[in-house]
Amino acid sequence: MAEIQPQAAGPNKAGKRRAKKMSTRIDMTPMVDLAFLLLTLFMLTTTFAKPYNLELHMPVKGPETFTKESGALTIILGKGHKVHYFFGLNAPRDASVPAAELHTTTFAADGIRRVLLSRQQRGGLTVLIKPGDDSKYQDMIDILDEMSITNQKKYALVKITPDDLTLLKTATL
Repeated sequence: MAEIQPQAAGPNKAGKRRAKKMSTRIDMTPMVDLAFLLLTLFMLTTTFAKPYNLELHMPVKGPETFTKESGALTIILGKGHKVHYFFGLNAPRDASVPAAELHTTTFAADGIRRVLLSRQQRGGLTVLIKPGDDSKYQDMIDILDEMSITNQKKYALVKITPDDLTLLKTATL
């Protein structure tokens, strides 16, 4: 708010009275309040705008590593945001060894996350993630988020094999 404060005029050298000189005083308090309010608003909104990144470390080229069948969990990302999983590896087997038992779940908290946490308690878990041809990109992001949420240390993105596709077809029939 601006105020005008009159000053008393005194006689000048010639003895004549001068006209009253007006001085202005501008109150800067509201301007400072506004500046601090805007500063606070911008500081808060910049912390909300930070991007969320999922770090993915890719291994360097080296010798092939093998996974024990007893410590493996294979996840196949399927059509319609379905998650198919089985314990072990789906390698070609002879007729005496039974095929892997395929289970189907979702990305809900009581779905694949529950499976990962319960299996992780046993220790020595390696997760093989195999995206199917019908899976969406969002499914891949969701399963990588689940790996991060469950603090899974060993997981790999692997190409889906013909044996896996056969297992999927026989399980859905």
